[in-house]
This record gives sequence, structure tokens and C-alpha cells, in this order.
Amino acid sequence: MPGENLDVSSEPVSGSKVAHGGRPFLGITFACCRVYSRVYVNQTATAYQGNCPRCGRAVRVGIGPSGSDARFFTAY
Repeated sequence: MPGENLDVSSEPVSGSKVAHGGRPFLGITFACCRVYSRVYVNQTATAYQGNCPRCGRAVRVGIGPSGSDARFFTAY
């Protein structure tokens, strides 16, 4: 629309946190329903937890010292 702007920047991402203090997340493709969703860190900061947005299937990815730098995964 006229007068509206889209601000796209390439500011660095620190670990799994988005610049400007965003919540840490993992991108998960749920193979069960072929949909993508984000899952966020739980309150105790021990795992990323979430559910498939269509069928509700749960996923939990533990956080540990020998973890991965990958941010996107597929849950089968």
C-alpha cells in the first residue's frame, strides 16, 4: 500500500536469539502433517518444546553443552 514500508535488514543473529532481544527458537518441519512451525525454549531453559500446529504431535529438543549450531530440523 502507498506510504507503507517494509524494513528488511540483515543484522547478525546471536546464537538462537534474534537481534533486538527476540525469543530463542528452532524451526521445525513436522513430517506428520508437512507443516513448518517454530518451537521455543521452555521456562526452565532445558529444552525447546512445541507441537504440530495441525495434529498437536509434541516435539522436545534438549539443550546441552555439546549441542548443534543448526536452527532448522524435521520431526518424523
